[in-house]
Amino acid sequence: MRILVWHVHGGWMNSFVRGPHEYLLPTLPEGGPFGAGRLGRDWPESAREVDAAQLTASDVDVVVLQRIEELALAERWLGPRVPKIFVEHNTPKVERHPLADRDDVLIAHVTHFNALMWDCGSTPTTVIEHGVVDPGERYTGELARAGVVINEPVRRWRVTGTDLVPRFAEAAPLDVFGMGLDGLVEKLGCDRVTPVGDLPTERLHTELARRRAYVHTPRWTSLGLSLIEAMHLGMPVVALGTTEAARAVSTEAGFVSTDVDELVAAVELLMAEPELAARLGRGARKFALAHYGLDAFVENWGRLLDRVAG
Repeated sequence: MRILVWHVHGGWMNSFVRGPHEYLLPTLPEGGPFGAGRLGRDWPESAREVDAAQLTASDVDVVVLQRIEELALAERWLGPRVPKIFVEHNTPKVERHPLADRDDVLIAHVTHFNALMWDCGSTPTTVIEHGVVDPGERYTGELARAGVVINEPVRRWRVTGTDLVPRFAEAAPLDVFGMGLDGLVEKLGCDRVTPVGDLPTERLHTELARRRAYVHTPRWTSLGLSLIEAMHLGMPVVALGTTEAARAVSTEAGFVSTDVDELVAAVELLMAEPELAARLGRGARKFALAHYGLDAFVENWGRLLDRVAG
């Protein structure tokens, strides 16, 4: 089928466009957030750019939305009757969902936690959990350092648990990967934290897997794909037990707690015992492949698309 969808969350889209469908990414003369097309991503040819001005309802079987503003755009371009699915990537900042009590859209949450916390009223909902393209088992753990991936850690601060980073750095030198790291060291005032930067995906996976452990710090975000990718790499995980982390990290994969002291002690343990770290990393990869693999993600989305469009 033909699916109109915007490039919003790069990691999620990288998996979504691996299905057997045709993915139409709209372009506008001015580009911008709603008309940028593929943005040069290395995706299958089935994900192709289309001129938004040329779209008609007969060109699209279903619209997959990820931002509220896209709903009005889709209806302006295609009319109101094309089936619509809204992918809710985020934890709620307010309890009531802006698409609550509607019968013209289905909300697909990316985690069970989000489905639990959002009040969607009478709007039909479902959960399709994340799946990622397997980067392969790359873990070496050769560096007795911890790795963390946080985008815009200074701006987002407590939401992403950036304020906790110095606590973990007491247990091991900590390398931060991600976008928007300017001013991080100055804000933290900690010389055991090293901003690495926003690396290309392939290099990120290789470099991250050289660290002894992956530390997951967010307080109030949906389950980050970086956590799932780290587990696919074969990294042991030390995770703050918030939002979906308790479901995503098994006891065979690492440590989950809301007690930061416990987690700091876990980082110290993994630094001191590389064999334990490697064993937990193997458990993390096994669990991630079983629960967050690409095949199940594509299959689950295929069933939902068939149901909504059919």
